[in-house]
Amino acid sequence: MNAKNDLKEHLKTCERLLIGIGEEWKRPEAEVIPAYDSLYRLTEGKDFFIVTTVTDGRIFKSGIDPARIVAPCGNDSWQQCRDACTKDIWEPGEVPDGVCPHCGAPLIPNTVAAEHYIEEGYLPQWQAYTRWLAGTLNKELLILELGVGFGTPTVIRWPFEKTAFFNQKSHMYRINERFSQISQEISGRAVPVSDNSVEFVRGL
Repeated sequence: MNAKNDLKEHLKTCERLLIGIGEEWKRPEAEVIPAYDSLYRLTEGKDFFIVTTVTDGRIFKSGIDPARIVAPCGNDSWQQCRDACTKDIWEPGEVPDGVCPHCGAPLIPNTVAAEHYIEEGYLPQWQAYTRWLAGTLNKELLILELGVGFGTPTVIRWPFEKTAFFNQKSHMYRINERFSQISQEISGRAVPVSDNSVEFVRGL
């Protein structure tokens, strides 16, 4: 089986497209930008949603509709109060001196690496995602899991398996250089691809 050709055929016929992006995409900009460009082309004209655990924010510069992306692990370019004295989150340049205007503590990136991670930054998009996902049941759903390991498996890896299990019309591709294993419960509708997902997508 040629995984790329098989995937392209499923892309033509799917009614919904769910994409998960994980650790393999934490690579130099010169390597991932062409892959994001390829993803942009793949999603054109599709009813899709992307979940990413990558915090570098590059996906938001890719041309992919940000209303179709959720980044539950945060974004390095967004800022929050180190001490979480407020739920406010600031865009780049909004607070030039890098100090919380409420309490004077330093501002830090709004990501899961923060001691007091403020989740309000992604929650509205997460709600949009869960609404979209609920509408995929009994639809021809194509699931692309790209480079997702076990850093935060409860965000993408395990939920995607669960989605594939319950939606009998789904088809899943787990593309990962090291962790492409598929659980027995979904083996009939899931394809493990032991390639680097960034290079795989760039070649589509």
